Amino acid sequence: MSTCIISATPVLSLDGFERHPAAARRALSGLHALAASLPPRAGGTRLRGQAALPDLLQRGAVHAIAAAYLGSAARPVRAIMFDKTPGANWSLGWHQDRTVAVRTRREVDGFGPWTVKQGILHVAPPFAVIEAMVTLRIHLDDVPADNAPLLVAPGSRRLGIVAEHAIAATVARCGTATCLADEGDVWAYATPIIHASAASARGAHRRVLQVDYAASELPGGLTWLGV
Repeated sequence: MSTCIISATPVLSLDGFERHPAAARRALSGLHALAASLPPRAGGTRLRGQAALPDLLQRGAVHAIAAAYLGSAARPVRAIMFDKTPGANWSLGWHQDRTVAVRTRREVDGFGPWTVKQGILHVAPPFAVIEAMVTLRIHLDDVPADNAPLLVAPGSRRLGIVAEHAIAATVARCGTATCLADEGDVWAYATPIIHASAASARGAHRRVLQVDYAASELPGGLTWLGV
């Protein structure tokens, strides 16, 4: 049984993740077209400027999920398309998402270090910024146990930044939950939750559009990248 501290707040479930069955089903045709236009890339393709994304992510059923957690000011601040295929079948070890994507670099206390990923500026913010975000994963394919489902450590979102050397022990204490999905499902999780995924054993597509949402501005003139 998990010994992790978990939240008593109504934001998400107590463990920090929830499934929304078929919530994105009406958007699947557009998402399939978007995914087909992108080359498979280990670690995902960071998206910016795709014409279909604002309509999909800033209104309708997907946005309503984010707004249920963050309020009506929720907006998408980063989007990544993941696609595991037989030719690009990768795994991702246990980790926390610790950076945000921004438009320009400004030196602000508590923000850093800076990195560039696929030409996009990223910075590690204070934990309070990550803690106030929610991440949605929109599934373009069925994800049974053999097609690389998301793995999460329940309750780990309440532990702050977990040192790299302590992640394995933290997962052992919290336990592991497997986020199976059907095509069109949306999984929501608290952005700082510790998570992972294995390579697919199915030898087929496992496409997921992952979107980070926030509801507040960044300080010091920093601006979210958006979609």
